[in-house]
Amino acid sequence: MEKLKYACVGAGSVADYKHLNGYSKVEDVEIVAISDPDIEAAKRLAEKYNILHVYTDYEEMFKKEKPDLISVCTPNYLHAPISIKAMEKGIHVHCEKPITLNAKEAYEVIESKNKYKRKFMIGLNNRFTNESFFVKRYIEEGYIGEIYHVKTGWRRRRGIPGKGGWFTNKKLSGGGPLIDLGVHFLDLVLYFMGYPEVQSVSAATYSKFSNSNSLNSWNYAKSGDGIYDVEDMAVGFVRLKNGATIDFEFSWASNIEGDYNYYEILGDKGGIWFKNGQLKVFSEIVDTLIDIVPDTNYPKSPLNEFEHFVDCIKNDKEPLASAEEGAKLMGIIDGAYESAEKGKEIVLG
Repeated sequence: MEKLKYACVGAGSVADYKHLNGYSKVEDVEIVAISDPDIEAAKRLAEKYNILHVYTDYEEMFKKEKPDLISVCTPNYLHAPISIKAMEKGIHVHCEKPITLNAKEAYEVIESKNKYKRKFMIGLNNRFTNESFFVKRYIEEGYIGEIYHVKTGWRRRRGIPGKGGWFTNKKLSGGGPLIDLGVHFLDLVLYFMGYPEVQSVSAATYSKFSNSNSLNSWNYAKSGDGIYDVEDMAVGFVRLKNGATIDFEFSWASNIEGDYNYYEILGDKGGIWFKNGQLKVFSEIVDTLIDIVPDTNYPKSPLNEFEHFVDCIKNDKEPLASAEEGAKLMGIIDGAYESAEKGKEIVLG
């Protein structure tokens, strides 16, 4: 079977350790090109992954290489224009999270996807873990019962990415940890719940560490004295139309013991607890409380993120992390930022 021609837009760390690394291991894919305005960065990855063609202009790359699919691994403000331009050229798109800067742009991506009949998937890798496959199936088979409340978050002691670079510039990133870390775990719990309709969101944001020069435990380098106009912590509360609720907290920097990410899912038949890769299930049998520790080392996930997207393209399937769900998620994030700015709950339309 003929291999799909793949190209990567962006030559940063997520292009390297995730997308290029992932697609280089998919048998049905040939990596043909990479583009980045930083030609030296693009050349470094081209050499590492044996990529023949290097560009500084992604549109020129689309025209000359005619890839079947691309990854978009750029600052957030470029996600929508690059994705839309690619789909106009008949290219399928695997876009890093978040889907776009806001919900308005996300719906423009959906419009383009539908118009040009291309596949589009968001790079929400947490959906593809063994733990997530287990939790999704466990909930769908009724073991949790009715989910009425969820708590989720990702907190770092010191982990501000590239202070003074594009991550901390709201015009380029869209925001701080809420749009950076929050998209992962808010998406995950909503995915487990079947993406129910949202009624309202209430949130607060804080920016307290712009002047901190403490050791950054995530090895992010400070980028000089650039712009820092985003939050470094966001907390909030989401009401769903089915009566369930979600509590969330996301931070790049907090005075806490250590870093952790987590979710707690409460149902009337059982509960699920996840923290830093560890998973537990709580329930009751014959009037006795029980704790279960699932062995998620087996069975393995059926497909990883990259194999899944290739399978969707070749067999005309809908990608797991869809643009439609990405737009719903961005609606919540938009509402949370509006709520924090206005100091009141925001009802979503």
